[in-house]
Amino acid sequence: MTFRAVAVVLALVAVLPVDGAVADPAPPAPALAPGGEQLVPGVPPGPQQPWQIDTPDQVLPPRVYTPGVEEEAREPRDAAAGTYDLIEYVPLGEAEAVAEGKVSCTKLTGPYQRQVERWLKLRKADGKQSPADCLAIRAFQVEQRIKPAIGFAGPVTWARMRLLSARKNPNAARKCPERAYKVACVDLTRQLTWVQKGKKVLFGPVPMRSGRQQYPTRAGWHEVYWKHKNHWSTLYDTAMPYSQFFSGGQAFHGVYGSIHTEIGSMGCVNLRVADARALWGVLKEKDRVFVWGKRAGK
Repeated sequence: MTFRAVAVVLALVAVLPVDGAVADPAPPAPALAPGGEQLVPGVPPGPQQPWQIDTPDQVLPPRVYTPGVEEEAREPRDAAAGTYDLIEYVPLGEAEAVAEGKVSCTKLTGPYQRQVERWLKLRKADGKQSPADCLAIRAFQVEQRIKPAIGFAGPVTWARMRLLSARKNPNAARKCPERAYKVACVDLTRQLTWVQKGKKVLFGPVPMRSGRQQYPTRAGWHEVYWKHKNHWSTLYDTAMPYSQFFSGGQAFHGVYGSIHTEIGSMGCVNLRVADARALWGVLKEKDRVFVWGKRAGK
């Protein structure tokens, strides 16, 4: 590296805060339905359920230190009721129709129509919506408390099915290496994480939200190098409860917003606060983390 290149790098680091990250890029274009219509959360937002969540995770490594006894004794707050409700993404026109009480069962084909049909073992998994398909999908959504339950085969419905399928044996495909020690498994494709030791699952699987296309969660082997229960992003002035850093600024941590969004994080593995708290009690420093796959969406 030349002297000039070193000077540029040092100048960049100098303007970043201690726990800093690079500036957040403009959000990418919204996801589209097969017909080209924008997908949006299908239920009007409440105080804890914005239409979009863009969690301000960190890109660069934080300043590592040993928290004091008083700080360690303080437990992060729980998320507000309804924060993690399963709100399906539907075309904008359908969301408006739902709000007006005009739609009870959609005629539209969702982006995960064929996968959902196969999971439900419908007679004809042709990837095309029919009245019978809609009623079957809607019944599943009602059972799983997915809103709006209008039979639209969207990403949240498909994610719920993948989680249910993984509960008995998340590593059935053996994508996560089985070792004699603990391994935190991060499946970017299914957006699931769990901890295993050999074939035994010690935690999870639980749903997660990993990095967006511009800032993907880094694949491969990593190691938990710092645990900070009450971590705070100084750049964005935002809580990152139960942070467990494993690759630079990328960490497991809880979020006080929905993890069921089309836009990914800035690289961290976002979890529901209760899941992040449970994972905190399972992983220790120097425990291994394995990341693989590719996240769908933006």
